[in-house]
Amino acid sequence: MPLEPLICADTATRVSSVLNRDVKQFGKKHMFDTSEETCWNSDQGTCQWVTLEFPCTVKVSQLHIQFQGGFSSRLCTLEGCRTGEELVKIAALYPEDINAMQISFPAGGVEETVLDQLKITFENSTDFFGRIVVYHLGVLGEKL
Repeated sequence: MPLEPLICADTATRVSSVLNRDVKQFGKKHMFDTSEETCWNSDQGTCQWVTLEFPCTVKVSQLHIQFQGGFSSRLCTLEGCRTGEELVKIAALYPEDINAMQISFPAGGVEETVLDQLKITFENSTDFFGRIVVYHLGVLGEKL
């Protein structure tokens, strides 16, 4: 079965923070708008995160993420769950501190995971102040 984008208009998203609370310029929607000119920019602080609540149950196969170099995360923890359940750790990913699109699993050895909610925690920013900048975030897989 071919992989399809799982994030859609009905996917509920939340982020830990937005730089200077300026959601118009740096809000979460910019991670999904496919523009190379816009991005989500977190405020400073450790452990920034993004949660995605899908409108239906999905099987996650790949994570695509593009950081701004110098504002990436050395360690990303992925957690997921079905509706009404507690989040459980799925994987620990170690992105590069580069501007290019990075694709995680199956190359990372992570098995496809069935879930309704996904949380990506950016544990360790390469920025001294703990800021994270994401130009693109994509989750690919299969809608169940």
